Amino acid sequence: MGYLDNSSVTVDAILTLKGRELLAKGGNDFNITQFALGDDEIDYSLWNTDHPLGTAYYGTVIENMPILEAIPDESQALRYKLISLPKNTQNIPVISVGATSVTLTSPGQISTIVPTTVNYVGNTTLGYTAILSDNTVCDIQVTKPLQTQFVPTAPRYVGDNADAQSVTVSGFTFQVVAKTQLLEDKTATVTIIANETGGSVTVNVLVKKATTTTL
Repeated sequence: MGYLDNSSVTVDAILTLKGRELLAKGGNDFNITQFALGDDEIDYSLWNTDHPLGTAYYGTVIENMPILEAIPDESQALRYKLISLPKNTQNIPVISVGATSVTLTSPGQISTIVPTTVNYVGNTTLGYTAILSDNTVCDIQVTKPLQTQFVPTAPRYVGDNADAQSVTVSGFTFQVVAKTQLLEDKTATVTIIANETGGSVTVNVLVKKATTTTL
């Protein structure tokens, strides 16, 4: 039996697999210079503006949701990172990529993705992270790389088949290259995440089945 003291907060922090690897090397390899916070477990659709007890209770369900236990797999944690913007910022940064759907009709066909940040000047140094959900559908390449060695933590996404693997790259512009699809049309998503200001947008990619001509 114990008593909870609301004057203090307990934080459960564990090393990721990469952190353990660096710690095992010894020396100066393990050196924490940055950290990120996330709200993966929060479902903001539960904000209830119709609560009968008034405005003070709109977020009651959210405030009482259980908090996820820390996990060591850095690719699965922090899917939704929190960000800090300068005081008096009046607009939330929005990521734009133009078209949010791409159709590729032949093997090797290329579509370029150029993310931009709307309403805010940002992402000019650390750029964007692009996550391709299924590398059996297409390849993803960086066409304008970062000028820094920054490597963000990014989640993996599970594809629709056992062979699917997600691919994560960082840069300022990207291109997807269609792979040959012999049996059927296949789809994948490219999720673009802003590394400095937060926010994300998803591009749906459709690669059409290759057609063959018979004589």
